[in-house]
Amino acid sequence: MNPINSLLPEDTPGRPPVSRRIRAGWLIDGRGGPVMKDVLVEFSGKTIHAVRSDGPWAGISEPVIDHTAGTLIPGLIDAHVHLFMSGIEDVNLRKRFLSDPFETARERILRHLRKHLSFGIIGVRDGGDHNGFAHRFKKECRFGSRLPIILHVAGKAWHNVGRYGSLIGRSPGKNEDLAAGILRESSGIDHVKILNSGINSLILYGKETSPQFQIEELRKGVDTAASLGLPVMVHSNGKIPTEIAVSAGCSSIEHGFFMGTENLDRMRDQDTIWVPTACTMKAFSGLYSGKSRDVSAKTLEHQVDQIRYARKIGLKIAVGSDSGSMGVHHGASIMDELSILLDAGYPIQNAIECAARNGALLLGLSDFGIIAPGKSATVVAVTGPPDQLPWSLSRISGIYINGNPYNVDAQFREDSIQDEGFFFNSG
Repeated sequence: MNPINSLLPEDTPGRPPVSRRIRAGWLIDGRGGPVMKDVLVEFSGKTIHAVRSDGPWAGISEPVIDHTAGTLIPGLIDAHVHLFMSGIEDVNLRKRFLSDPFETARERILRHLRKHLSFGIIGVRDGGDHNGFAHRFKKECRFGSRLPIILHVAGKAWHNVGRYGSLIGRSPGKNEDLAAGILRESSGIDHVKILNSGINSLILYGKETSPQFQIEELRKGVDTAASLGLPVMVHSNGKIPTEIAVSAGCSSIEHGFFMGTENLDRMRDQDTIWVPTACTMKAFSGLYSGKSRDVSAKTLEHQVDQIRYARKIGLKIAVGSDSGSMGVHHGASIMDELSILLDAGYPIQNAIECAARNGALLLGLSDFGIIAPGKSATVVAVTGPPDQLPWSLSRISGIYINGNPYNVDAQFREDSIQDEGFFFNSG
């Protein structure tokens, strides 16, 4: 007998009632430890009551859901998405997205959330859009569907006047600094998104842009957000913009291409989480030809080297796909981002930790991301053994959210509005 967490006897006084038991061939619990084999997970209502690998399982009185041919993992978090935009490659259609009315964008956002769920993603962190449609969606469409997903939104991102970022945000008003803008437009958002660099050049490899905000203004903005209880995610590439963002006290660095090992060390020391979004360059290297293809591929290679170094020093990484970027599709792209972590030397259990526990930590969801007693009974069963991950995320055999099964193929009707709401436990 080698129990991971012993199940209380059936007749123990005060024992929570069993609502569901799942038996899995393998289990990755989200904490980065060894893969467990032949595991029994017990739910009591919305909460995991016990995880056992001591067997044998014969003679258990209540029905057991059989996932013995598959692997159980925690529900995943995509920590960087743009729900208003799809990964479609048609440039003209992508431009049209910017002028679509909310009613059109609303349906697209809903489709994207469904796609995320179909790949085992139970929470997403939106990085902003020009019209703030993801924010409006969360506020106005709360009862528009029974889709059970955690949605955290930034509304509109912040960029400096005349700098990159109009696609996903706006700049502070006239005679207004960043902090004043954040204070003025913070209602109903879950985090603040700030851009402190440009984007990567696909012509000049490794070209770095100047910072959008200097340390004093950015630190004041981060401090203002903190006073409102809002974490700050910062888009930053290059050494100087990233050094400023980390020194200012941001919660996470988004992208972080070409930021260098010194910044990675700083982030580790300050417990700043990194969201590398490396699969964007993987997508670009497949979309473009000639110089742009070569620069994209070389940029991806450099980012993998940075991820490898991050693993070596123990820097926390959360998985974010940047889905909505060209060629980066909602839901499916989490498989590409996880595969890049594997290429950088992460064992699958540590890659899943990045996509589950670390993502939940970044979103402030302490009950999610780990399969353990006392945590939310939110788990995903994929077909096959762990060595088929991450690609087996396209072959999900079961999703259980707060203890309840979720049918990824179900259709949702607009006339089935219920007061229990669109989101669950969204913090």
